[in-house]
Amino acid sequence: MPDGPYRWFVYAELALAAVTFVALQFVVAPYGGRHGRTGWGPTVPSRVGWVVMEAPASLLFLAFYLLGEHRGELVPLLLLLLWQAHYVQRAFVYPFLMRSGSRMPVLVMVLAIGFNLLNAWVNARWVSQYGDYPVGWLADPRFWVGVALFAGGYVLNVSSDRRLRRLRRQGDGYRIPRGGGFRFVSSPNYLGEMIEWTGWAVATWSLAGAAFALYTIANLAPRAMANHRWYRETFDDYPADRKALVPFVL
Repeated sequence: MPDGPYRWFVYAELALAAVTFVALQFVVAPYGGRHGRTGWGPTVPSRVGWVVMEAPASLLFLAFYLLGEHRGELVPLLLLLLWQAHYVQRAFVYPFLMRSGSRMPVLVMVLAIGFNLLNAWVNARWVSQYGDYPVGWLADPRFWVGVALFAGGYVLNVSSDRRLRRLRRQGDGYRIPRGGGFRFVSSPNYLGEMIEWTGWAVATWSLAGAAFALYTIANLAPRAMANHRWYRETFDDYPADRKALVPFVL
């Protein structure tokens, strides 16, 4: 990893992962929906909040990527496609499939924008400038293991979100989700995203990728536990053998 400011940006993301994990042991982030609540200041429609806070992860990553000397090389371009596959869906597709009516605190949106700015810089600059990804990296098992993890996590994340949307369209209020990853855990959508970015860390084999994977786990694992508690408290018939996040374990 290069010396200078870049190194400290990566360390800052690692530190932020630790701070986020500790903070979420005491506070459930009010993104809207079941955990939405007052007391967090002004709010915006959740659909608007998701677009505004996630779009920088796609657009700024591309802008930072294009600054790199290796931007036209094959492997960096493939990594760019992986990143955009997630964030184009998250910023420009997912919000428009959401149920209208829920709201998100502006504070949460602003904090997410700040993180996405840092994370896009750290990972884009590594992939197209500081990392070393010759064509021979395509023969390295780490690349393909990482891509397989990313693809599997992506499918689990998107398919789980789709099941939740279909469930909500069946009537007002919340119901127990069933089928797919929900047979095993309460938040397979979060599990899928954690697997995705673990795959990214393996495919890039970088501290930048590892920092993002660790932050994702630090952010989503406590939220998955909060969802699990909510389901158990809300539904008397919630499946007793369903885990919160990791099948058969946690």
